[in-house]
Amino acid sequence: MTVAFRPRPSVVRRDSGLYAYERALARRGLTPIAGVDEAGRGACAGPLVVAAVVLRRQIVGLDDSKLLTPATRERLYDQIIRSAHVGVIVIPPTEIDARGLHRSNISGMRRAVAQLTCDPEYILTDGFPVPGLPAPSLAVWKGDQVAACVAAASIVAKVTRDRLMVTLDAEFPAYGFADHKGYVTAAHRLALETHGPCPHHRFSFVTVAREMGENEMGAGVA
Repeated sequence: MTVAFRPRPSVVRRDSGLYAYERALARRGLTPIAGVDEAGRGACAGPLVVAAVVLRRQIVGLDDSKLLTPATRERLYDQIIRSAHVGVIVIPPTEIDARGLHRSNISGMRRAVAQLTCDPEYILTDGFPVPGLPAPSLAVWKGDQVAACVAAASIVAKVTRDRLMVTLDAEFPAYGFADHKGYVTAAHRLALETHGPCPHHRFSFVTVAREMGENEMGAGVA
């Protein structure tokens, strides 16, 4: 049975730089290393996007995608796509509603790794463990801030999803998807109250379900 290598605090410090995990694993012959992350987990509309990335060289400026400006994310995204092995899975709201968010996320992470054009010797996931991966793995708390390959995956997932939400905005302009990207904001709540949900909302999410219920009650009274 393969036993996952788990770097000890004395081996990997969270302030040792973004490539510390990769260096520690490489010293033990565990390369290539894949990082996995998702974007859109907390949104109530639009897809969940999961990315897996194996970096082939160091990329300057990598960080948690949420801490970067849109222009910087786009620039880094282009560098990652050109110079790394990348797998991306887009999970539609219908699948999230049918399977549940966490199960969809776990499945998406496995599928993203399976899309890679190389076989990773080790896999770093952001936040929580993922059973069933094809190599030993480690869940890293805030991995997109401390592991370069996970940061790269967060950028790929975020940019991919943001582009999809801009496309949806053109199809459903009443909701402002290009601005809030499907997350719950005051403007998004108001659009839901005014127009009800569109086919790209997650009907299993409480914010959307509440509006569905209230709309149905209003229709019944009328």
